[in-house]
Amino acid sequence: MKKEHETEEEQKVGRVKLPEENQVIGIIEMRLGGNKMQVHCLDGKVRKCRVPGRLKRRLWLRPNDVVIVELWELDKSRGDIIFKYKPAQVEWLKEHGYLEKEKLEF
Repeated sequence: MKKEHETEEEQKVGRVKLPEENQVIGIIEMRLGGNKMQVHCLDGKVRKCRVPGRLKRRLWLRPNDVVIVELWELDKSRGDIIFKYKPAQVEWLKEHGYLEKEKLEF
């Protein structure tokens, strides 16, 4: 059953998770070993982030993957990677202005 306001693209992509407060979208620059990674966040900062133990085996990450980073309360220069976008979701983010092509190039 198709709702009137949903387009075919939105049905294909599904619901795209957007960052909440204390979260930011980022792009992985490089792996630092173990569960640590360097992430270029869209607020202009480069952060050292980790994958929490509960997601370690389920979240396979590589450089240039688009992720959501949840910032630490006490140290805003670090964070936890809590979600990885799929390629169709990345395209949706680009089309709707959440990701700019200039920011994706390093």
